[in-house]
Amino acid sequence: MKKNSILILLALVIALIPARVFAGGGGERKTGNITIVFVPKITGNAFFETANDGAQAHARQVGYTVRYDGSPEAAVANQVTVIRNAIRQGANGISVSSLDATALDSVMREAMAAGLAVTTWDSDVSGNARTVMVSQGTPDILGKMLVDMGVKSLRSRGKDPAGVIRYAWHYSQSTVADQNSWRVAGEAYIREHYPRWVNIRPDNYYSNQDAELAITTGESILKANPDIDLIICNDSTALPGQLQAAQNLGYNKSRVTITGFATPNSIKAYARAGILERWGLWDSGQQGALGCYLAYWLASGNQIRVGDRIAVPGIGTVEVLPNTVLDPNAYTAPDSGVVLLPERVEFTLENMDNYNF
Repeated sequence: MKKNSILILLALVIALIPARVFAGGGGERKTGNITIVFVPKITGNAFFETANDGAQAHARQVGYTVRYDGSPEAAVANQVTVIRNAIRQGANGISVSSLDATALDSVMREAMAAGLAVTTWDSDVSGNARTVMVSQGTPDILGKMLVDMGVKSLRSRGKDPAGVIRYAWHYSQSTVADQNSWRVAGEAYIREHYPRWVNIRPDNYYSNQDAELAITTGESILKANPDIDLIICNDSTALPGQLQAAQNLGYNKSRVTITGFATPNSIKAYARAGILERWGLWDSGQQGALGCYLAYWLASGNQIRVGDRIAVPGIGTVEVLPNTVLDPNAYTAPDSGVVLLPERVEFTLENMDNYNF
């Protein structure tokens, strides 16, 4: 065969190979089944395991693969390793719950440059380091919810929320975007509606999403402040840790009000033991499913624009909102946005067994 004929034949063969095989620099892309790497802040935590269960079940229904990949240690370096592995191994997309508001930006942009679809869920990065964020709610919604749950519980034990209430926040880290934004919004709500409240620790208490540290931190709060009225735990590791600390030290809901966000199953025993009255969350399984589905949808060749409405099988239609619904100073671009979960749930002894996650 002549040299020119060989070159023509080679060109024809290359033209028939799907373009995604050559996308980015992260290795060969799958052209059949789409694989999304689902990255939690930490493995072994009920919130993230439930999110994975929801993502896996939804992916099976739709017809793509979710690979759950994380570490039992909450460290940014571990998340960076997972994301780089996803790029190197040829994943089609990632959906990440970030441990830090900006520390993952560089590696997330690496993933985008390599041709991966990039979404976040639960906790965000910068708006130009992912395409879409699946958020549990705006800071105003969630900050108010945290405070209101505390107010209801204070009233139940005979405390007047209009009076002096000594309180503190206990959560993972100041660098976690979602939890910190809820605290900021909650503080603004307290200043407006409960001006006599006293924050005994304006710098907050942190336990780094470490289950044992959450207990010891919780005990230190109560030992140093035996007359504290309210502890708000806007983190699914801090809340059970704080409740265990209270139980260890002989506190119950008539002596101190503890509330926050965590899965119902991780807290039910404390509610039955009378350690707390109410807490809240959202459907983390649905959130995991949405984060992965939107990464799958993007990896399938679709594009997202602010204002779009996307029909999600088994969940319903979601709207892509501007990033400014989470932060008025956020990155604005027509191809970067936020999807909000439709609702949140407040759990009590009366309704908690209606939920199994």
